[in-house]
Amino acid sequence: MRKRGLYWETFGQGDDLVLVHGWGMHSGVWRDFVETLAQKVRVTVVDLPGHGRSGDVGDFSLTNLADVLLTIAPEHAHWLGWSLGALPVLHIADRCPSRAKSVIIMAGNARFVAENDWPGVDPALLAQFASDLEGNYEGTIRRFLGLQTFGMENSRLLVKELAARVTECEPPDQAALRGGLSLLRHADLRDALRRLTIPSLVILGARDRLVPKAAGASMQALNFRSELHVIDGAAHLPFITHPAETASLVTNFIARHDGR
Repeated sequence: MRKRGLYWETFGQGDDLVLVHGWGMHSGVWRDFVETLAQKVRVTVVDLPGHGRSGDVGDFSLTNLADVLLTIAPEHAHWLGWSLGALPVLHIADRCPSRAKSVIIMAGNARFVAENDWPGVDPALLAQFASDLEGNYEGTIRRFLGLQTFGMENSRLLVKELAARVTECEPPDQAALRGGLSLLRHADLRDALRRLTIPSLVILGARDRLVPKAAGASMQALNFRSELHVIDGAAHLPFITHPAETASLVTNFIARHDGR
């Protein structure tokens, strides 16, 4: 039986950093990465509504996600959103800039689907996920994990490791999964990124099949202040496949932009 409210934990000491996970996952996916980050910053991890150990606390709209995340977040923090998590993080920074010191987008995109000259994922792929989800949750999640590790030398091992972490908790609510796919298919945070005045960092993997590296230049063109780092050899999971390099990018960025 899923508990009500949001599940969250805090680790370490120092500047506050909130981590927001991606579609179909929960905060356990960060485990090893958090241990590294917590040596230099205070990290808050959270399970999104209907995921992991969090209850269903309302609709899965960007506004509601931002509202519930802000209830558990430090008053003034750095925010890191991985994949789907980049969307509510950008929304928070745009709508409540006093609550955000900086924004870090990891393997995320201000507009996930490809559109005209905007680089992104094929919208037909996300539509297929939405269709498959209704009849085969486990198969859909497994396929999604496979896309996240596609092109990596140890992709099968990574999928096995990720699947083990995902199944540490009960499956996400179907409504939350559908809501997340809807955000990936329809949400457009490009104007929010364009308006951003706080420091921002985009970390992408050169081999990512879900967020092409070309999206980094497109996002940087929207906001010239944004920093961009593309990790060679990484795909959609740089915090797992390249943890030391990714953690160094994050903590060095925070140290330069803490604003105290």
